[in-house]
Amino acid sequence: MLKRTALGLALAWVITGCSTPAQQQVNAQYALPLAQSRTVAAHGASSAPQTAFSTMHDFRPLRVSPMIIREALLDEHRRWVGTPYALGGTTHRGIDCSALMQHIFTEAFSLELPRTTGEQVLEGSRVARDQLKAGDLVFFRPPGIYNHVGVYVGDGYFLHASTSQGVKLSRLDNVYWKRYYWQARRPMERTQLAQRAALASEG
Repeated sequence: MLKRTALGLALAWVITGCSTPAQQQVNAQYALPLAQSRTVAAHGASSAPQTAFSTMHDFRPLRVSPMIIREALLDEHRRWVGTPYALGGTTHRGIDCSALMQHIFTEAFSLELPRTTGEQVLEGSRVARDQLKAGDLVFFRPPGIYNHVGVYVGDGYFLHASTSQGVKLSRLDNVYWKRYYWQARRPMERTQLAQRAALASEG
């Protein structure tokens, strides 16, 4: 009888230890004012690994709020804001919209995206506009031959490389962006993206 009780307690402990509280996910707040968001790490995420996680440490259950996704994106905004737009550019001297998404997702989430907007729009799953969450890619079809991509930060803002003003935050309900909005994609399930952000911030 003692052996059965001990076995039952051990099994219950394992199940509890591997689960993430559902209430924590439900109560996560995404619409805090931009000015109130805190940085993830004092020195940014420039030391984030460039490839997928591969150690046992990386696969441990992490009880982190999806709010960390927004914080990581705002850190990337601080790192890139003001960088001029340059078609085909990939550095702080000049960058285009899809290259910016590549850098942001590699640095903040250790997630490698394809190089072009045409490839990025095939990533993950499609998301309705009224279901957008921080970390979702947003796509536009402005006049001209090139489509445009940014990443939703929350509270109606998205981060992107504007052709006229460089890297900045813009409002989705801006007349221009509202007119040319195309679709949104979620590259990775949000719990996994939040875990990656937490690991990247540990450096």
